[in-house]
Amino acid sequence: MLTVALYAPDEQSDPASGQDLAGIAVVVEADDGTGVLEMAVHPSYRNQGAAGRLLDSLRDSRGLEGLNAWSHGNHEAAAELAARYGYGPARELWKMRLMSSTAELPDAGLPEGVSLRAFVPGQDESAWLAANRAAFAHHPEQGSLTRADLDARMAEDWFDPAGFLLAVNPAGELLGFHWTKVHPRQGPHPAIGEVYVVGVTPAAQGLGLGKALTVAGIRYLQSHELHSVMLYVDADNTAAVALYQKLGFVRWDVDVMYAPLTGK
Repeated sequence: MLTVALYAPDEQSDPASGQDLAGIAVVVEADDGTGVLEMAVHPSYRNQGAAGRLLDSLRDSRGLEGLNAWSHGNHEAAAELAARYGYGPARELWKMRLMSSTAELPDAGLPEGVSLRAFVPGQDESAWLAANRAAFAHHPEQGSLTRADLDARMAEDWFDPAGFLLAVNPAGELLGFHWTKVHPRQGPHPAIGEVYVVGVTPAAQGLGLGKALTVAGIRYLQSHELHSVMLYVDADNTAAVALYQKLGFVRWDVDVMYAPLTGK
């Protein structure tokens, strides 16, 4: 991990707050030399060239080769900055939301012979990792999860095996899953549920299992009296977007990943 920090000149810092960190850039690098860049600029120093100075410093120290960059919310200034440094949009991640307290979900029965049960810690880890790899073979992030990644998530306060639904056949083989998550209340923001990840193995695709799992997970979250449910989905996953829209989800926000343009 590489971190670049930008500090405000002494005459611009606020002695009362002690706030003099104007911005920060963090690069998480992979073994192949590629990386993902995240940047943040303090509101007091936005529109003053801070982001450009961070990128210049990063270019001087590491270079921008092989770096993709996230823009959360995809503000106009971020798009302009990306274009200035030879970057263009490569991936659009939608944040969608359903008002679960008023949602009328359709009946979505499980395929014949398929049943749902909760994830059992200490028993299902290996089977789930195999199913996850198969279901997300073409997804660069989700499909590469390791046992250490899974253990880390299971150690989080939010982990609840009762909300980690597994679809199995009569032989007990794992065909799909819906891992739900509940974000606790934070100040004035109420608790919100999340369709954390839904996956169906290739052998079980085309049976309507994805829809059945999605509905089952939302109903589980509704049982916790949550007013809304959110999820993240790639905009180009048209089948998933269409399903979520039919269930009542609407686009709430968007994050865009920028990548170097060819020839730049």
